[in-house]
Amino acid sequence: MKRAAIVGTATLALLLGTTAPVSAQQGKQKEQPGNSDKQDKDKGQAEAAKQQHEGQAQKGAPQAEQQQQVQEKKEANRQRQAEQQQQVQEKKEANWQRQAEHRQQVRLSQERQHQLIAVQQRRVVEYRRRLDQQQPLAREYAERLQRQKRTAHYRFYQDYLTRMREQQLALQRSYDYDSDPYFYTASSYRYRRGGTYYDTNQYGADVLRQAIGNGYAEGYGAGQADRQDRWASDYQDSYAYQVANYGYSGYYGEQADYNYYFREGFNRGYQDGYNSRTQYGQYSNGSGSILGEVLSQILNLQSLR
Repeated sequence: MKRAAIVGTATLALLLGTTAPVSAQQGKQKEQPGNSDKQDKDKGQAEAAKQQHEGQAQKGAPQAEQQQQVQEKKEANRQRQAEQQQQVQEKKEANWQRQAEHRQQVRLSQERQHQLIAVQQRRVVEYRRRLDQQQPLAREYAERLQRQKRTAHYRFYQDYLTRMREQQLALQRSYDYDSDPYFYTASSYRYRRGGTYYDTNQYGADVLRQAIGNGYAEGYGAGQADRQDRWASDYQDSYAYQVANYGYSGYYGEQADYNYYFREGFNRGYQDGYNSRTQYGQYSNGSGSILGEVLSQILNLQSLR
């Protein structure tokens, strides 16, 4: 009986000793599914982070491309500005060179200078006389515009007369011929008008350029006024075209030369003004200017040096 008890106790111990490891193993097996879920979760988060990173990279690619385009535009603008500055500098240098050439121009003899001054003095007297003779014609033209009810052209004409009166007052002032370089500077240009060649210096050439420019500005205003009045296009009907004296001071060349080139500019300015275009020049804030290339074609100066 005592032996049976001992055996039973041993058997029980054996059974207990065997059961403990099995339970531990089962516990370990139960823990494994939990670890697998955690690993899957971590893997999913890693993949999501990777996809997010790739998405940000893809999103950043267009931004980088846009930044590159902006940088290229900035570089192009800097290059264009540099080219413009270079052109401005080249023009300045050309002007300096031209001014230096002017200073080095051959000076005329005193005898020739006095001859030119004498011619000029007679020219001014004649010009003043012609301006006085034009006063009755100016009044008749103003009356005709009023009868025709051309209100826009009448306003333009009144402004024109105001500028001409200021010009006449300037002719009454005394003039220092001896200190004017026009009268002692030799000719440097040649131009052709009416089949005849004429020579002039830089100062005379500048006046001819002004004649074309003044003509264009006045012509544009006249053409614009006729269009506003719904009047037929006719640049030769304008008083400013007929007399062609605006801007002429009586100095630096013959009046006939000034009148001719003024009308050349007026014709082109009138066409632009009447048709509201800028084919031959530009017009803004009541002021018109002819294109440089058009001016050069009209005048066609030839250098003598």
